[in-house]
Amino acid sequence: MINKLDNKALKDVALLFLKLGTIGFGGPAAHIAMMQDEVVKKRKWLDDQHFLDLVGATNLIPGPNSTEMAIHIGHERAGWKGLIVAGLCFILPAVIITGCIAVLYKEYGQLPQVQPFIYGIKPAIIAVILAAIYPLAKKSLKTVELGIIGVIALILCLIGLNEIYVMFGAGFVSLALTAIRNHKIKSANSFFPLLFVQYPDIEFLSARNLSLFLTFLKIGAILYGSGYVLFAFLDSELVTTGIITRQQLIDAIAIGQFTPGPLFSSVTFIGYQINYFTGAVIATIGIFLPSFLFVALLNPLIRKMRNSKLFSVFLDAVNVASIAIIVAICYQMGKDTISDWRTIVIAVSSLVVVFGFKKVNSALVVLGGAGLGYLLILL
Repeated sequence: MINKLDNKALKDVALLFLKLGTIGFGGPAAHIAMMQDEVVKKRKWLDDQHFLDLVGATNLIPGPNSTEMAIHIGHERAGWKGLIVAGLCFILPAVIITGCIAVLYKEYGQLPQVQPFIYGIKPAIIAVILAAIYPLAKKSLKTVELGIIGVIALILCLIGLNEIYVMFGAGFVSLALTAIRNHKIKSANSFFPLLFVQYPDIEFLSARNLSLFLTFLKIGAILYGSGYVLFAFLDSELVTTGIITRQQLIDAIAIGQFTPGPLFSSVTFIGYQINYFTGAVIATIGIFLPSFLFVALLNPLIRKMRNSKLFSVFLDAVNVASIAIIVAICYQMGKDTISDWRTIVIAVSSLVVVFGFKKVNSALVVLGGAGLGYLLILL
């Protein structure tokens, strides 16, 4: 009976993240919004607070946030097998699609024309993200103090301060305010429980592939931030050293943006340009492997963090800052995307659907935005 339940949970995880990996357009904020809709609202696998804690904790470690959220949710639902299955199922659709495009690009030297569909997807995605973070925002704003921290975090994000500074800054400010109120911190143990936690117990090996693997492993292990940060890392590691051209890098990032799933699937395209199939596989494994390891270490600690009074204060502030960062992303997306009457119509229509008809699947809203964008361009 237990095995049947475990297998069902594993199958549920696999099917969900295969679906999200196939239809998840729009970047990490949109992916997280879709996950919240699926695992909190519909399936009730997690409550709002724990989902929010996972978002906050994920923002504190390097790597692709939405992929790490998928891995967290898989672990919560189906243990260590779920951790692996969720991550692979979320990554693989994007990797396969990107790999196919990489082959065509290598052969023909140009990208397919997808702009008419992207035109409508982006305004719809903004609506999906706002609908998802609204309940999370209400949950995270537990006190006036957290509200003030959230507003300050939002302002700092909007003026361009690095997101990781905002996250850690919010946490440490909240800790400092708590310490001032309590006059002193009772023990180092309550402040750093992480130190005392016991953890539960063809030619792939060519020199070129080894170098490629180590390059992408390093990037996956230290990269915080958006796709623009990924662009800067790849430019430094690959373009300035002459391994790929800047145009190839620009095209790779573009592919990551208009295909579903994580933006990091761009490296599949890059790996293929460098060393064909084996290069694509090695690059993909290298950049995603640290995320599995980080989440495997972090996931068992999150509930312990919530149970620690001081870490709970820190996590609450990080959660508020996470919401502020997502709002700032929506604002920036809106500035870049909603530029004429067509995009206004798509954005407003999408907002009406996601807030007025809450049972409508967010994927349908995104696909509807794509179709509406295509039709309106024809007018």
